[in-house]
Amino acid sequence: MYSTVLLLHSWIRWVAFVGGVGTTLAALMNRERPAEGWSLVTMIALDIQLLLGLLLYLVVSPNMKEITAHFGESMQNPQLRFWAVEHVSAMLVAIILAHVGRAIVRKAQTPGAKRGRLLVCFGLATIMMIVGMPWPGARGGRPLFRF
Repeated sequence: MYSTVLLLHSWIRWVAFVGGVGTTLAALMNRERPAEGWSLVTMIALDIQLLLGLLLYLVVSPNMKEITAHFGESMQNPQLRFWAVEHVSAMLVAIILAHVGRAIVRKAQTPGAKRGRLLVCFGLATIMMIVGMPWPGARGGRPLFRF
C-alpha cells in the first residue's frame, strides 16, 4: 500500500504544480476563464495530494513512523526535518492559499479584481509548492518521477 500511495502522491504533484503555474500564467495574461478553470484543477489536485499526504504521514509511511518515534533527534537532521515539518508546512500553506483564492475570486466584483486575486493567491501557492517539493539534490530530495 505504501508504494502505491507514494507513487500516486509523486505523480499527482505534477498536476497540482502545472495547474498552479497555469492559473498564475492565465491570470497574468488576463485570461479570466482559463484562469478559473486552471484554479479548479489545481485545487482538486491539491486536495487529493492532501489526502494522500495525510495517509502517508499518519498511516503508511515507515519513514514517518521512525521520524515521529524520535522527533527530537529527527529535528537535528535537515533531511528528516524537511519531511517532518518543512514539506508539510509549505504544502498546507499552498492548499490554504488555493482555497482562499477560489473563495475570494467568487466575491470579486470586476474581472480585474478576479484576475488580481487569482494571480496573488495562486502565484503564492505555486511558490509554496516549489519551496515544499522534494527536488533532486535538495534536502530530502527525491526523483522527479517514480515508476
